[in-house]
Amino acid sequence: MPLVYAELRRMASRHLRGERGDHTLQSTALVHEAYLRLAGQDPPQWQNRAHFFAIAARLMRQILVDHARSRDAKKRGNGVCTLALDETIALPQKVNMDVIDLDKALTELSELDEQQGRIVELRFFGGLTIEDTSEALGVSPATVKRDWLIARAWLLRAMTGEAQA
Repeated sequence: MPLVYAELRRMASRHLRGERGDHTLQSTALVHEAYLRLAGQDPPQWQNRAHFFAIAARLMRQILVDHARSRDAKKRGNGVCTLALDETIALPQKVNMDVIDLDKALTELSELDEQQGRIVELRFFGGLTIEDTSEALGVSPATVKRDWLIARAWLLRAMTGEAQA
C-alpha cells in the first residue's frame, strides 16, 4: 500500500476536482474507503500496475456515486414528500457535473459498447494515460484514442440531453 498510496491520493484528488466546492468527501477519505473495499474482497490477482489502478478507479467511481446518492436522498428528505410554497423564490444554482447522471450515462454507454465504457472509466475516474489504459485493456493505444474520442462525444450528447440520432 505505501508504494501506491501517493498515486491513489492523486487519483482521488482528480476525482474530487470535478465535484462541487462544498463536497464533504475528502481525497484521503476516498482513498481509505477504496482501500477498505479492496481489502474486503477476495485476495486480489492483479495482473499489473494498470490493472490495479483500473480496479481502484472503478471503486472510487462507485464510492462517489454512492456518496452523491446518499447526499441527494438527505437533500430530498430521505423520501419525505416536500412542496415548494413559492416557486418564484427559487434561485438558480450553479451547474455542476452530476456524478449520478454521469454514472447513468456511463452505464448506458457500457451497455452499447463495453470497451468504450471501460475506457471512460479508466481515463476519467482512474486518471490513467492512453498507454496505461491500453495496457489494462489489452488493446492498442490507437484504439484507446479513437474510442475515447467517440465515448466523450457520446457522453456529452447524453449529458446535455440532445436528441440521439
